Amino acid sequence: MTDRTTGTTTGQTTGEAEVVLAVVRDEPLGVDEVLDAVRHPRCGAVSLFVGVVRDHDHGEPVTALDYSSHPSAADELARVCREVAARHSVSRVAAVHRSGHLEVGDLAVVVGVSAPHRGEAMEACRDLIDTLKSTVPIWKHQQFADGTDEWVGLP
Repeated sequence: MTDRTTGTTTGQTTGEAEVVLAVVRDEPLGVDEVLDAVRHPRCGAVSLFVGVVRDHDHGEPVTALDYSSHPSAADELARVCREVAARHSVSRVAAVHRSGHLEVGDLAVVVGVSAPHRGEAMEACRDLIDTLKSTVPIWKHQQFADGTDEWVGLP
């Protein structure tokens, strides 16, 4: 069930997979939070993807960016986690995405998947980040060193 104030999703089971974390928030992210959420004794593999704000895009220097999200973003993120869990032989799925202002080097998104074996975990993790980026209503506003800006991901 999703807590609408935090966007936290815990205890949602899809087959044998459990969505243990699905959050969009303004506070800094941590890799350990996602790693700890997806660990499970029956799993020999944990695959993580960590998206970091880089200092360039399309060959242009980026100085900072802001993420904006639709009010439904946390629910959509939980839905994506459930769908990915249903498509793969995994045990636990987690995803957190930042909103608000980020500087170069800040963590923008962390997703994690645990599974009995590495191939399953890695495949599901890639599916999770790719599906999240293409469907969850979160938009990036980049600021460039020359004073220009660009919105990315708008519908």
